[in-house]
Amino acid sequence: MNFTERLTPYFQDLEQQNLFSGVVLITHGDETLYAAAYGEASRAWHVKNTLDTRFDTASMTKIFTTVATLQMIERGLLAFDIGVVDYLGLEDTTISKAVNVYHLLTHSSGIADDADEEAGELYEDLWKTRANYSVMETADFLPQFIHKPANFAPGEGCRYCNVSFVLLGLMIEKATGMSYRDYVRQHVFARAGMSHSDFFRMDRVNENVAEGCDPIYDDAGKLVEWKRNIYSYPPIGSPDGGAHVTAGDVDCFLKALKAGELLSLELTRDLLTPKVFHSENEKRILRIGYGFEFVQSKPDNTPYYEKEGINVGVSGIMRHYPDHNINMILLANMQDGVWKPLQKVHELVAAG
Repeated sequence: MNFTERLTPYFQDLEQQNLFSGVVLITHGDETLYAAAYGEASRAWHVKNTLDTRFDTASMTKIFTTVATLQMIERGLLAFDIGVVDYLGLEDTTISKAVNVYHLLTHSSGIADDADEEAGELYEDLWKTRANYSVMETADFLPQFIHKPANFAPGEGCRYCNVSFVLLGLMIEKATGMSYRDYVRQHVFARAGMSHSDFFRMDRVNENVAEGCDPIYDDAGKLVEWKRNIYSYPPIGSPDGGAHVTAGDVDCFLKALKAGELLSLELTRDLLTPKVFHSENEKRILRIGYGFEFVQSKPDNTPYYEKEGINVGVSGIMRHYPDHNINMILLANMQDGVWKPLQKVHELVAAG
């Protein structure tokens, strides 16, 4: 399959229409099948994206939190069956004492999210009544969800929950005595060879970091201006989202993970095994593992595992096709950037 021949004109067309701004990287083992950057890292200054541009990952960050949690389990500092309420001293909350680490990792805890995305709630609406710059540390998220009623009893369902990973981040901090971000920098990014990745504050000047922007259209569908995302979520990444990476670093992460360089081979196999059924529709069967989502696509029956992220001004996905040994990474500084080209790339991979 000639990815360059098929994808370059496709992405150029999307770029011309202001439908994609970001990078795409497709690898097969050590071979790069396609690597290109499109659009602008800065709309104000017309600075082009490059393969070295660092993008906000939104919820892709959860897989880094997953690996950090499993490292804690491997070291005996945490366990899958440790109760979250007792460990973190959250007795005076609506979180069930039965919720444990396994439930948090597999989105089966039932706890209420701060913004319930499966119910259509918007994360950016949280900051209409609370200053986003007041949420800088992991514990700052707690007031947003710990008194909300649960959706179901632990283990009795599967519902995507951002704040499960906030709780995991707090457990990592208590187990290590380190901040969540410092731990991930040292024990996930550094060990995976992710030399360009970090957590960057949106209210600071950072080199090679794409600015998140979304188009605003008038009633006739004409693009009239671009909206920055600086008031749409906290200024710096947390355990549930917001790490900044390059596409190459994500590829390094997937390879290091698969090779057992971040976890023992036993825990690596466990991580790459689905745990909980989530849903089925005409396009796919979805099961949830520890952080990763495991998909059997329809009608081509192509299996893959992935972690995606979306926020205002941000979208991204890391995906691995085990039957083809192909990694696919799409990162965009637009909320709707990666979803249309994602299907195009999938069709090419599935076709062999």
